[in-house]
Amino acid sequence: MPSFRSRLIQGLTASTAVAALASGLAACGGDSSASTSSAAGSGVVTVGALSNGAAVQTDLKVSEVASLHAELPPAVAKRGKLVIGIGALPTGSAPLNYIGSDQKTITGVEPDFGRLVAAVLGLKPVVTNATWDNLFVGIDSGKTDVGFSNITDTEERKKKYDFASYRQDNLAFEVLGSNAWNFDGNYLNLAGKTVAVGAGTNQEKILLEWQTKLKAQGKNLTVKYYPDNNSTYLALSAGKIDAFFGPNPSIAYHVIQDAKTTNPTRNAGKFSGAGASLQGLIAATTKKDSGLVKPVADAINYLIKNGQYAKWLAAWNLSNEAVSTSEINPPGLPITNS
Repeated sequence: MPSFRSRLIQGLTASTAVAALASGLAACGGDSSASTSSAAGSGVVTVGALSNGAAVQTDLKVSEVASLHAELPPAVAKRGKLVIGIGALPTGSAPLNYIGSDQKTITGVEPDFGRLVAAVLGLKPVVTNATWDNLFVGIDSGKTDVGFSNITDTEERKKKYDFASYRQDNLAFEVLGSNAWNFDGNYLNLAGKTVAVGAGTNQEKILLEWQTKLKAQGKNLTVKYYPDNNSTYLALSAGKIDAFFGPNPSIAYHVIQDAKTTNPTRNAGKFSGAGASLQGLIAATTKKDSGLVKPVADAINYLIKNGQYAKWLAAWNLSNEAVSTSEINPPGLPITNS
């Protein structure tokens, strides 16, 4: 079984996906450049396509930037393709990476962003799906140019890989829309609350640490466990718990799914998945010294500056994970905590 911290580093697992998309999550191997970006230089990338209601489908105008294309390693520029690695096998994880409503195209937050970066660099995106471990094998072997798969920036990984950050790595609290409570980044606001969390997860570790701190102050935080997300959300709807503490992307997804129901939910506040002392970051991942990390980071910063980045996050209800700039190899999760 993975450790608390390794679960964080690997990103969302299948267990965090909401059951409503189960029929669309069966992932497959092979390439999927998809209809979301038909060719390099086409000028339009569609994000949120085939999402089964997880996103607002949005067409974004993105053309090749010649100066950034010129930064590419010669072999990649000559090939004209950017091989994007996704670690979504066997089941995928909505809204990050999963099989779309056509039952064949890899869709989600991560492949969409890989396609945007490829468009800026003037390359045709080729999205490949693998298991988590084989994603890194592909990068190591050079068969995969860059991983876009909710990969957390860590100091341990920097021994083998270069990073270009593009999203905050956050956890969040989900409450009923009728509940005015907010976390506000302060664990003291959890006093007297009953919160559900997944067993064996990084968020459980953090929540139990807060419970211990509150207990030392004579305050109570009740932690509840349920066998699956359906049971958790039934408990939330019935008022048996005040909040659910889980990965921010999966909560963003569920908020969208519940928006038109009789019991809508909302995000009541986020917290860094790396803990209080460090903002965790999700990053594009390339083989160390491959020469790709700078053009990828520059492409991300172009998308940030020109507004496509914000529209991509908004389409997937993840605006609360925006970064102001893409950094190359920023401080990552310390080796002692990984």
